[in-house]
Amino acid sequence: MATVFVTVGTTSFNELIETATSENFRGLLVAKGYRSLVLQIGRGEFVPCEETDVALDVSYYRYKDTLADDIRNADLVISHAGAGCCLETLRAGKPLVVAVNENLMGNHQLELAQQLHRDGHIAYGVCRELHGIISNLETASLKPFPKGQPELFAQWLKKTSGTTTAYQQSVVRTRFVFVAVLLVAVAILLALRS
Repeated sequence: MATVFVTVGTTSFNELIETATSENFRGLLVAKGYRSLVLQIGRGEFVPCEETDVALDVSYYRYKDTLADDIRNADLVISHAGAGCCLETLRAGKPLVVAVNENLMGNHQLELAQQLHRDGHIAYGVCRELHGIISNLETASLKPFPKGQPELFAQWLKKTSGTTTAYQQSVVRTRFVFVAVLLVAVAILLALRS
């Protein structure tokens, strides 16, 4: 069953959830071949109606320990522009449409969305533009996000520190992935500011 996953992360983004559950938007999803809409609504005040009809199953939840399963099971992800949600979705190789929250002060999320769009990885806009974005979206035109290569760092560390056990190498890889995610986020922010 073709699935759209909508996530707001840990925030409240009522406008995104209201847009995604509107009759007009649900009709568009059905017309595009989607049959399931899963919403992660965070701490938002707007609570959608769970519906199961012939055309589109709608379900929601506030939080889970991880969004990985929902992202993996989705054919399309619509997300707020938080760095964590964006990077997790892109690393999973899923098509991503980012909804920028216009009400954020300073709106660093807009800068992230603009850069990822310039690089060809996502489509983005504000909630009132989502219908048009999804209508015209060609997911095949989105470029895959480059994969990290933590094994290169592990090899270098092994050479320089004499690390040899599989456990030590696993620890190094895990730490490298964490550092790599942090560095990617910093690099994106720095690129956006220049």
